[in-house]
Amino acid sequence: MITALKNISRLFTIARTLARYDALWLLEEADVTSGVVTAARIISKRNVEGRPGERIARALQELGPTFIKFGQALSTRSDLLGEEVAADLSELQDHLPPFSAAEARTTIEQELGAKVEEMFTEFTWEPVAAASIAQVHFAVTTENEEVAVKVLRPKVEQAFAKDMALFHWVAHLVERTRPELRRLKPMEVIETFEETIRLEMDLRLEAAAAEEMAENFADDNTFRVPSVDWRRTSRRVLTLERIGGIPIDERDTLIAAGHDPDNILTRAAASLFNQVFRDGFFHADQHPGNLFVGEDGEIITVDFGIMGRLDKPTRRYLGEMLMSFLNRDYHRVAEVHFEAGYVPADKSVQAFTQACRSIAEPILDKPQNEISIARLLAHLFQVTETFEMETQPQLLLLQKTMLISEGVGRTLSPDANMWFLAQPLIEEWVDEYMGPETIVMETVGEVADGLRRLPRIVSDMEKNAAAMAKEGLKLHPDTVRDMSGNDRSSLAASPKFYLAIILLLLVLLFFV
Repeated sequence: MITALKNISRLFTIARTLARYDALWLLEEADVTSGVVTAARIISKRNVEGRPGERIARALQELGPTFIKFGQALSTRSDLLGEEVAADLSELQDHLPPFSAAEARTTIEQELGAKVEEMFTEFTWEPVAAASIAQVHFAVTTENEEVAVKVLRPKVEQAFAKDMALFHWVAHLVERTRPELRRLKPMEVIETFEETIRLEMDLRLEAAAAEEMAENFADDNTFRVPSVDWRRTSRRVLTLERIGGIPIDERDTLIAAGHDPDNILTRAAASLFNQVFRDGFFHADQHPGNLFVGEDGEIITVDFGIMGRLDKPTRRYLGEMLMSFLNRDYHRVAEVHFEAGYVPADKSVQAFTQACRSIAEPILDKPQNEISIARLLAHLFQVTETFEMETQPQLLLLQKTMLISEGVGRTLSPDANMWFLAQPLIEEWVDEYMGPETIVMETVGEVADGLRRLPRIVSDMEKNAAAMAKEGLKLHPDTVRDMSGNDRSSLAASPKFYLAIILLLLVLLFFV
């Protein structure tokens, strides 16, 4: 009960902030805390300037780092928020005031076990960038190498843990009280978001991601990743080679430096394609601030905190779906969805084909430079309710990446389209990795792997059977209540829930 009251209190604070920006519908859609939402609406003054998405973005910015990150994640969900709101959230900038030089020094010296002056001959204490997770300083090492030093914000882990506990609580309420929304997998989406943030807050993992991507492109001189200084890297400090280059969205500067924007876009499209389809490991935060063009026209990327992974079956699904859309083979698009298990088998392939055509034609019929595959996927997700297509959390990062990359591409070369530039690569990949021989060989490999795991599976089954014979089968209390049909644990339906809200509001109104 104490935990519930803390969550209600925090949720009320959030609701009041949203109410000030006339953005409470974000909570109203969940429809699990109507008392909190109504009270916040009544007592809060409103600032209603701007579009709904702009108002939500300003509210999330005020609520802090976790909500900034969550808003950026929500920008991929036009199926939930609508096209305009999602577009506005995609512009949500992850900028916060920097923390002090003294705090940065303390973190560096505690993490690396030496004085700053013993590791660096120069250190620029004024950060060059400050975001919700960390800030970046330029420095020169004692080996006379120019580096960028990323330092985690003080106590950022505790702040995120507190907010994530609330997100889990709300997602759990949604799943328990709104069965029709379970297909959207709110708990799984929150868990995916939490895992992304957790990885981002361990800078050793970011260093490892940078090295893995560098190895993937070791033989490609059109794409470069800064090298890692492992001697000066730890959980809260990351030191990378300092790179030079022109930001990829500065078209005029690139042309003045002798670069061809179309060639750069071709290289950027190829690098994204190779990350997603060849490697199944992609940079999931490719905004212009993280992409540069080197002297020889190579694409240089930085900031490896948010990375995405796709297994081979998902890559096959995406590759064939993308090719089928570009070729306007909507029946094959539909078949791929059913083969991947994304649409239930009892639904009509013909009806889903018709839906795919209705989504794609208005987009593909535009001039080539205006065609957005990311928007096409977003529209596809909007028909998920009709066909009971479940949310695929592993695709959310990819959709966001595609959306941002398309925006960068249009800025760089307004008359070109990155997906048409990448089409030869897609066709080559489909021929190589989706031919009958490849599929047969991989199937044989999967069967062999299964046979190797079989003894362990049998052993685990024997252990579980022995444990059940000794201790019996235990059911979770929630399962027992569900089976009895008496779900008194549903906080939203409990009289104590509303009494707690009333008491909390009285305290807030008269003593805060």
